[in-house]
Order: sequence, then C-alpha cells, then structure tokens
Amino acid sequence: MSTLHIWGRMSSINVRKVVWAAQELGLEFQRTEAGGRFGVVKTPEYMGLNPNSLVPVIEDGSYVLWESNVVVRYLCAKHSLGTLYPEELQLRFDAERWMDWQQTTFSPAGRDAFWQLIRTAPEARDHALIEKSIAAVEPLLQMLEAHLAGRSYMTGGQFTMADIPVACEIHRWFGLPQPRKAWPNIERWYDSIWNRQTTKGVLDQPLS
Repeated sequence: MSTLHIWGRMSSINVRKVVWAAQELGLEFQRTEAGGRFGVVKTPEYMGLNPNSLVPVIEDGSYVLWESNVVVRYLCAKHSLGTLYPEELQLRFDAERWMDWQQTTFSPAGRDAFWQLIRTAPEARDHALIEKSIAAVEPLLQMLEAHLAGRSYMTGGQFTMADIPVACEIHRWFGLPQPRKAWPNIERWYDSIWNRQTTKGVLDQPLS
C-alpha cells in the first residue's frame, strides 16, 4: 500500500484538518512543507497537482485531491465508512452540513480577526476590521453553543468527520489574544476533543 502524501504547512488550518484526519484514521503519511514561507505552491510541479496554488493537496497513490474538507471526507469514507464517515444518509449529510458551515460561514467571518491579531504587526492592525469580524462570529458561536447543548459531538453521541473542521476553527478562534465570553457547551465539547491523542501536533500548536 502506498503512503499518503500531504502537501502543506502546519500553520494552515486547512492542512491541520487533513493531518488530524489522517492521524485519527491511523494512516501512515508523509508531509511536505508548502505554502507561506515555504513557497512551492507556485511551481509548475505543484500547480500540476493543484492549479489553485493552495494547500493542502494529497496524493493517495496516483489519485490527487485538493480542498481540505473534501479531503477529510474522502479519507474518512475510504478508511472509516460507518464510523467517522456516517453510512446512514441523513446522519452523513448532517455531518456534511456542519463541515460546509465551517468553511463557508464561520471561517470567512473570523478570518479578519485572525489575520489582524496573529499575522499583522500590532502597529499595523486595523481595529475596525477586528471588531467587525468579532461581531460576525458572535452569533455563530451562539448557534454552535445551542447546537451542542445535549450533544457530545457535532452529530450527536459519536465523533465523526464533522468534528474535525469545526474543532480546528474553534482552536483558531479560542487561540486569538482577545477576551471572549464563556461558551460552556462549546468548551466542554472542545476540551473532550482536545484530549484525543490524535489531535497532538494539531490542536496543541500555537497559531501562526
């Protein structure tokens, strides 16, 4: 069996999702640094794998796949059908829904606060952008807080692929150097996930 090859730097939330999924599944993998200060993504060789010049990309033998949440779905479907990748149709699409919500709703809302507070020098920060981003994220956290009331994981009583991208997003938001409200249900859920051995090297890493 060929070793899974993951392209991307660990400072990327999207690479973290894929690495965590691979660890959750117990897969052997090789990771090559790419993106950010490592470059690589604009080379003809890399663009032959992903013409978007983004990370991550995986090579699973001769099969090449990009888009982080899709990669998580693929790996879970291939190696954990019926567990991380729910087999029952409505449960599966409940997981899919929250994965899409992370990528299309939560991530764009929180992006400016992350970039300004983590990747921008203090003297150059746009505080109006930070405040706007925080205001956009607050109702999303309220939604997630209500959803997790009475649920151990995103889709109910079992950890699934849906927990991976949402927890990576919460890791990023909770790691910002700013005061935040208490979110008891989110914090309970996140703490239980953070303690999984498979998150080591992912959720225990500082933001950069």
